[in-house]
Amino acid sequence: MDQNPMPPHVSPDGQDLKLPPGSALDREATRRTRRSFISLGLAGLGGVLGWRYLLGRPQVEGVPAPFRKVLNANARLTEAYFRETRLAPEFAKSRAVAKVRTNGDAGLQSDIDLNAWRMKVQPYGGGPAQEFTLADIKALPRVDMTTELKCIEGWSIIVNWSGARFADFLAKYPLASRSRQPLQSSANPPADLAPYVGITTPDEKYYVGLDMQSAIHPQTLLCYEINGQPLSLAHGAPLRLVTPLKYGIKHLKRIGTIAFADAKPADYWAEQGYDWYAGH
Repeated sequence: MDQNPMPPHVSPDGQDLKLPPGSALDREATRRTRRSFISLGLAGLGGVLGWRYLLGRPQVEGVPAPFRKVLNANARLTEAYFRETRLAPEFAKSRAVAKVRTNGDAGLQSDIDLNAWRMKVQPYGGGPAQEFTLADIKALPRVDMTTELKCIEGWSIIVNWSGARFADFLAKYPLASRSRQPLQSSANPPADLAPYVGITTPDEKYYVGLDMQSAIHPQTLLCYEINGQPLSLAHGAPLRLVTPLKYGIKHLKRIGTIAFADAKPADYWAEQGYDWYAGH
């Protein structure tokens, strides 16, 4: 303990207080400031070196190997966690935002004639593509739901969607099984149902791949309305995909072509290094 403590030093205006130079308090403050500066410097240096080390690892599917391990672990977790009976939380319609944020316009920059638009579906196993109008989709049972749209960037909003279940589409138009059996139940699909489905925009500049179990999940919609109003062009008019157990990067806007496959279809963001499943 200091045997000769310095008396309190108060500046005349009471605002600009300074420790008396050379006092015990002044020496202690200087020591602590120097130690804090060194600690912060070492922490910052460690962070920079660690980041450089991660970025310097061999690339695996477009990202450094350590990041790929984390993404793959997340994919395995969400895949194992998925159940057709597991539903995304639904909210009262009044919770939905009035103005739905848009994010990204890949696949939306080409001109489109909404009256001439058709959704093309390539049957599983081959055969000529079939075309469907928006009226064909609207003739299916209408589903309204209010769910949370989660962006992989970290933000989320609650949105009211209306459309038809993709499962109901396959129940009426059995194009996803080689035997052309209609889908009667998501829990007991035909044994020869395609394992994957790929969806692209009309200009083929944006595309997503889904495992079939996610595609026929009861909350996966061919969506044509938000808040009871037809989709705007920015939101994917005339028809978009909504699948609430996936991040927004899977909610393809402006559906052009649907095709079924035996292997994982190409996926726009998976090619940029993101998790192909993109579930949460």
